[in-house]
Amino acid sequence: MGRSSRRSFLRLGGVVAAAGAVGRADAAPVRTEDFAGAFGLLRRRWREVTAGAPFDPAAEPYRTRLAGLGRAAARYRDTMAPDDRWLWPGLAFPSFNATPDRLRVMARAYVLPGTGLSGDPGLAAAVAAGVDHYRRQVYAEGAEPAGNWWNWEIGVPRRLLDAALLIGPHFGGTPARSLGGAVDHFVPEDRLHRYQGTSTGANRVDLCLVTLLRAVLGADPGKAALAASALSPVFRYVRDGDGLYRDGSFIQHAYVPYQGGYGAVLLAGVATLLAVLRGSPWEITDPERRNVFDSVERSFAPVVHDGCCLDLVRGRGIARASYGDHARGRRIAAAILLLGESAPAADRRRWQGMVKGWAVRDTARPMPAAAAAEGDLALHARLAALLADPAVPAADEPAGHRLLPRAARAVHRRPGWCAGLSMASHRVGHYEHGNGENPRGWHTGSGMLYWWAEGHGDQYSDHFWPTVDPGRLPGTTVSTRRPADGAGGSWGDTCPPARWVGGATDGGYATVGQHLYGFQSTLEAFKSWIFLDDAVVCLGAGITAGDGVPVETVVDNRRTAAPLSVAFDRKWAHISGHGGYVVLGGGPLRVRRDRRTGRGATRSYATLWLDHGVDPWNAGYVYLLLPGASRAGTRARAADPGWVRVLANTAARQGVHLPSLGITAVNFWRPGTAGGLTASGSCAVLVREHGDGTATLTVADPREDLEELTLTWDRPVRAVLHAHPAAVVVTTGATPVITYRNLSARAGASHPITLALGPPP
Repeated sequence: MGRSSRRSFLRLGGVVAAAGAVGRADAAPVRTEDFAGAFGLLRRRWREVTAGAPFDPAAEPYRTRLAGLGRAAARYRDTMAPDDRWLWPGLAFPSFNATPDRLRVMARAYVLPGTGLSGDPGLAAAVAAGVDHYRRQVYAEGAEPAGNWWNWEIGVPRRLLDAALLIGPHFGGTPARSLGGAVDHFVPEDRLHRYQGTSTGANRVDLCLVTLLRAVLGADPGKAALAASALSPVFRYVRDGDGLYRDGSFIQHAYVPYQGGYGAVLLAGVATLLAVLRGSPWEITDPERRNVFDSVERSFAPVVHDGCCLDLVRGRGIARASYGDHARGRRIAAAILLLGESAPAADRRRWQGMVKGWAVRDTARPMPAAAAAEGDLALHARLAALLADPAVPAADEPAGHRLLPRAARAVHRRPGWCAGLSMASHRVGHYEHGNGENPRGWHTGSGMLYWWAEGHGDQYSDHFWPTVDPGRLPGTTVSTRRPADGAGGSWGDTCPPARWVGGATDGGYATVGQHLYGFQSTLEAFKSWIFLDDAVVCLGAGITAGDGVPVETVVDNRRTAAPLSVAFDRKWAHISGHGGYVVLGGGPLRVRRDRRTGRGATRSYATLWLDHGVDPWNAGYVYLLLPGASRAGTRARAADPGWVRVLANTAARQGVHLPSLGITAVNFWRPGTAGGLTASGSCAVLVREHGDGTATLTVADPREDLEELTLTWDRPVRAVLHAHPAAVVVTTGATPVITYRNLSARAGASHPITLALGPPP
């Protein structure tokens, strides 16, 4: 787990101790009444942030949604029937979610205008009685916290405290003190004294929010100070475990890339805490909060495509409701807009343009309409204002490549298409399952290659996960031996021993590789992807297994009923409106059309795969993925054998040369030579000759174990125009030699140098 340093922990403890120094002989006593105005401010801010941004309650869609909220609240009020077994018949205790949610709906109807129950004392009294009844029967001080810890420390107290604060003075006296005591029992202050266990990342942010709400309920300045100061470890970059990484990765549950789940919770929680505490005695001023601001474009924007959060960073959440990727995209957008209110003006305007671009391009689940349908009136109001503001231009989707080495993830964008790659390593699990969710996500880390063509933003949204064949996920190489549901450790504890997982990128192109160990099989393989302008070159080598069943590489498994064309020799195929595939080695291409049913939905699929046979030994493949290509374009690429030259495709090296692009890309699984490049150690190398007499040579150490690397290039170089600090020696001449040092300490990052080329030999 990621931990703050001892110095930072002591600093944190000192702040908390100073803020809570009540009644000490050497300190002036802190009087609650001295903070009455501050807590009044926090109550108002909490209502503003959580109950909705300014909007006209008489305008649509607010009028209809508010009226519906009022009707629901009235129904809950009228059907409330407190009993030792329930608060509402049919919702037997503990009812961790439904009962607190209903109380919060009632509280929102009380505080929001236009509900028909705004400010209704009878409704507020019903909320107060309901919260106290639930507290006595379920969330009682001293009760045994059975089941998932999250319900007792985050889920239940957050909802109960929210409802209590929204009804204001209607919840006070003994009920307020009793609820405060219960929260103190289940969330003692020492939960925030150490940044470890379940008090890290998004969970730490949630615990800080609960502590702040508890502070406001009891007007407790010490707890308010603790809630603010205990957030500091979240701001710091971590090198292992949960949290934000300098390369843009975000990890939760120790092994799971999670921007689209816990990461979104962290971002929203930090944005809320910054907004609520702004201008108060506990305003968060930690300079390292800048890292969270930077994460908007470093960690979150790379994994949002046209408003859709890519499933490769959503953990077990992919198995939940359809269009969950778009729902998470909206949540990230909402968090960014709220965070912008606490960020520097330049950041805020840039983020607004980015979110506006997402909202404009998300036609699969238009953001404003979806926000209104979900009752998120605050997001709808912010989006409506943003879309109507001509001073904020909608930003285009940025072209380029983002490699997240620590998360074993890559995202590639070009005009009209986007691709995402999901791998597993010794630090990133094959998949996450838990709480009965996602029991068949076994192969999502086996090189799953997602891709979106223009107009297909719902490709993995519309019932994809319940209907797709989980043994044939696109891009993966797998043993056809089917694992049991929920196989392997839960919560992402399914890491293979692979260390060479990652690659090199110059920001525009990339070479990425995965030493693949099949999930719960004897399969071993070496997979590489070279990401280009209109294609992804996919290579596999050393494919070996002994499970007694066939091994397959799934070229694609497309959720579509569009026409599928296949060449007579099965060397290429094309799906109308989507793109094409060209097999250069390891064929022939196998194809299947079928309709699959899951969770009450039936969807059509086009599956394309390469069969490596039963118990293959050192098998391989080479194919091209051509997103957005026409049928004629696919056929033409198949007829052009010189477009890509395969330099090597073995368990020692995989590499290609693209003459028209001036690109040479080699993944050195072991030291050796390919395409005029010789490496003394395992590494990834990407060379791009620009056509103006210069070249960019980029190197990375995916294994993170190279103290020194020597790279020789059989291409004359006359000068070094820019050298990365890791390249400590660069010689020019007919055969330049570059020596890198301490790559092992650089977390798999890419290191570019720019060279002036001499005349070719």
